[in-house]
Amino acid sequence: MNPTTSKTTEAPATEEPEAPDATSTTLVKGASDASDVSDEAEGEAEGGRAPGDGPGHGSSADPDSEPDLDSEPDLDFDPKGDDIHRAPSGLGAAAAAVVAVGLGVVGLTGAWPGRVAAERETLLGQIKTASGGSVAQQISEIYGDAWHSTALVNGLFAFLALLVGVFALVRPAFGAPARDPQPGWVRAVATAGIALGVLGVLISVGMYFDLIVALPTAGAAG
Repeated sequence: MNPTTSKTTEAPATEEPEAPDATSTTLVKGASDASDVSDEAEGEAEGGRAPGDGPGHGSSADPDSEPDLDSEPDLDFDPKGDDIHRAPSGLGAAAAAVVAVGLGVVGLTGAWPGRVAAERETLLGQIKTASGGSVAQQISEIYGDAWHSTALVNGLFAFLALLVGVFALVRPAFGAPARDPQPGWVRAVATAGIALGVLGVLISVGMYFDLIVALPTAGAAG
């Protein structure tokens, strides 16, 4: 009888996990750190700010960035400064109103240009009638021409007063608007200048055409 050999069933040996290699762990950690650094660099290039920056430190292109509330406003900035410098002060209209009154007074009372023109006409009349002439001719050449020259010069001053007064009165309606409304005294003085100018023009026209006071005739002179 052959001896039987007892067979024992042996369980397969379980493979034990190998311990992680220290060298491979270091390489994996280094690769992960390099990947994080690369992602941060791309974020700075695209977003305009580093991931670690807080609010207010981002670029102006970032819609989530908030304005810097700590910055002080520019106190020297004046949004109305240019408009104030461009707007007229009304000084020209006031000066024109005063000038209009002065010209109107000169047109009524006369000035040295009128006297000079009258004396010149008188001298010319005397020269023309020195060789003889009728009484009517002497009155016309010596007295009438001087009279008409004075009326003409005074009428020019009065008409100039009228124009300047109208300009001072209607100036706010043209050009850039003034910073302040036109004062009432400016309108009053301009109106007075216009009135004096109109009155001076009417008187000068009447004197020039002998409508107010006629020249003396030869019969009245004799």
